[in-house]
Amino acid sequence: MTGKVIVIGGGVTGMEAASQLSAAGHEVLLLEQKKTLGGNVSQWDRLFPSLRPAGELLDHLKENLLARKVKVYFGAEVLAVARSGNQFGVTLTDGEKMTADALLIATGFQMFDARRKEEYGYGIYTNVITSADLEEIFRQKKGIKNPSGKVPQKIAFIHCVGSRDVKCGNTYCSSVCCITAVKQAIEVKEMLPEATVYCFYMDLRMYGRYFEDFYKKAQEKHGIQFVRGRLSEAVENPDETVMLKVEDTLALRPLRMSFDMVVLMAGMEVSQGTVRLGKLLDLHFADDRFIQPSNEHLLRNVTGSKGVFVAGTATGPKTIYDCISDARSATLAIDEYLKQK
Repeated sequence: MTGKVIVIGGGVTGMEAASQLSAAGHEVLLLEQKKTLGGNVSQWDRLFPSLRPAGELLDHLKENLLARKVKVYFGAEVLAVARSGNQFGVTLTDGEKMTADALLIATGFQMFDARRKEEYGYGIYTNVITSADLEEIFRQKKGIKNPSGKVPQKIAFIHCVGSRDVKCGNTYCSSVCCITAVKQAIEVKEMLPEATVYCFYMDLRMYGRYFEDFYKKAQEKHGIQFVRGRLSEAVENPDETVMLKVEDTLALRPLRMSFDMVVLMAGMEVSQGTVRLGKLLDLHFADDRFIQPSNEHLLRNVTGSKGVFVAGTATGPKTIYDCISDARSATLAIDEYLKQK
């Protein structure tokens, strides 16, 4: 039996799931709150570890949506959801109403607001930026300059900003920050071969395929220096360089170093859209504030609410290819549910 499915969220997870559900014969409506598809990935230039252009991946996903005739609604924000038997009635903020036999939540994540770590100086010191800001610099294709307008010769990457941090309330690892720092550090060195680049990390978590090779390439080919130590304080010098106070936990000594640009590797947090939608549907949230699936091992895409499914970073930090895999897994779960129904 086929059915009608509403997919909420037009990032890579939502696009892939919508395409796969349509290919399985279901009628699919894809709701995206913004005016464009792609979610957070649309703000990225190249992807780790292959340095593949992000736009290439998004174009492929969009072409699949078009080929499978998935109806996409832009500027679509869910206002209310009502259940009648096994069917859902969804009302958007513009008053439009639609029905579905199943819902898939693919509302993604939001980046940690680095201004919450005041001691790091984001939003206070001129030349402290985030990984997202640096990615935008890459996207502009105009070379690298710090916010002061100078070509930086000494750059620091700070790992785990807003992740694994009790003070921020985020004790989990965001999964992608370490490899993103390595990727961006390599890109900086490719564009500025004479620059000196440091990565300050807590623990390097190179768990994905090719990640360890990427890390070795950063050291051996590009001379990027990795220091195990947590940043305690950042201070802006009169010339707008930034002095970092770091404890080298391997050498057991404090460090004070000045940099032309400091890049904060901001982690993932549950998106406001995920929280709002979860409350509308009376879903369970885990201690990390992401949606809690019914069973972490066997039913990762199934929620505690019948007919409501979840995929991607709405249940926690993931890489892009983990999101794609999760989208396909959710498709199978929804397809099975609709056939049983």
